[in-house]
Amino acid sequence: MQGRIAFQGEPGAYSHQACRESRPNMEALPCRTFEDAIEAVRKGEADLAMLPVENSTYGRVADIHHLLPESGLHIIEEAFVRVHINLLAIPGTPLSQIERAMSHTVLLGQCRGFLREHNLHAIAGADTAGSARQVADAGDPKTAALASELAGEIYGLDVLARHIEDRQNNTTRFLVMSREPDLKRRGTGQMMTTFVFRVRNIPAALYKAMGGFATNGVNMTKLESYMVDGNFTATQFYADIEGHPDDRNVQLALEELRYFTSSMALLGVYPADPRRR
Repeated sequence: MQGRIAFQGEPGAYSHQACRESRPNMEALPCRTFEDAIEAVRKGEADLAMLPVENSTYGRVADIHHLLPESGLHIIEEAFVRVHINLLAIPGTPLSQIERAMSHTVLLGQCRGFLREHNLHAIAGADTAGSARQVADAGDPKTAALASELAGEIYGLDVLARHIEDRQNNTTRFLVMSREPDLKRRGTGQMMTTFVFRVRNIPAALYKAMGGFATNGVNMTKLESYMVDGNFTATQFYADIEGHPDDRNVQLALEELRYFTSSMALLGVYPADPRRR
């Protein structure tokens, strides 16, 4: 093993799967909360953190955008994981015997068609991998879990049905975070730059701040706003752009942005994952 990578959730969670796919030679460290995963890296208990930021079906992950700017960590990579949902049960149990399916409420909502077709009662669990562990511990053949195949492998459950999600393109985007920034160009493809900013309190400040990206041909792939400290007048923006801060057009766009902002912080520079296309 070459170091440790922290993630939020139980062993077998989709964040654990992301760690396996992105850093197969690192030991995955499960943490109770996102804050715990971040703190593990800050304290040196882990080298990296794997944090989910958005899902193609359900949008951004709550609270993450608030945590990233204050984390003291830096984005060094992005990773996309296909969320394949599987029905997991006690070994030897036939599908016809299953009456209930347990999982996180978000996952239950992603496979309504399968549950309806097989007349399965949905039970909300704390999370996906935790539901798999609970099914394994209870040993009730009438109750199954909806989770990753990795969870089935870890908790010794049979896969009764694979890839039962309603939407076949369901994908979660993760960010790999490190204590140290890596601002150099890597790979041969597109680079991404992520930052947060607050606009000055002047009319049309956001419109003016965004103008520099349009006039300099910089593609902004994400722009999201959220309140700061519950204050309706303090809005922070999170943005992803294509390009590297050393690119001339990016430099010009960021210079114009700074003129109309009261604060701006770079969160990371990293290669674009080919799966984002």
